[in-house]
Formats: sequence, C-alpha cells, structure tokens
Amino acid sequence: MSESPGETSFRLHAIVHGRVQGVNFRYYTQLEAARLGLTGWVRNCWDDTVETVAEGPLPALKTFEHFLNRGPSTARVERVDVTYGEASGSFGGFSIRY
Repeated sequence: MSESPGETSFRLHAIVHGRVQGVNFRYYTQLEAARLGLTGWVRNCWDDTVETVAEGPLPALKTFEHFLNRGPSTARVERVDVTYGEASGSFGGFSIRY
C-alpha cells in the first residue's frame, strides 16, 4: 500500500502488555504491517512487553492498532499504550529487531 498524493503519513508507537512474548507476536505483527503497507519495526522488551513503531497512512495505522489490541490467537493482550506523531520516513520496510 503506497501513499497516495496528498495522503499524510503518521507514526504509531506502541507498548503491548500481557502474554505477548513466546507466542509469535512479533512474527504476526510483521505480517500485519506488511499487509497494511506500513514501515517500522517490532521487538521484545526486557519487561515482557512488545514494542513497535509503525509509519504510514492514518487509516492503516488504526487497523494496525486494532490488530495490536488482539494479537495472534496464542497471545493474551491486556493493554496497549499508543501514541501518535509525525512520521520520520526513515524506514525502508518493517523488521523484527532483536
């Protein structure tokens, strides 16, 4: 999904809480971001949360946020802390960070 003329990109930063590590959360997050045409990254954090940054059109980011609140079927999402801001345009794709 490429950006249409006049369509503004935004940045979503999210911390996902719950049973989200060891359940393929990063893998499915990467698949969902690719399906939506988003760029950015996802990673596990030391405190058992998952952090992600995604950039793209606002409608795609809202769909992505909805996915983060569900996660894959093996996950149990308790809470997602989300902030929105301006896109940096610095990502070439969507990656899993280790």
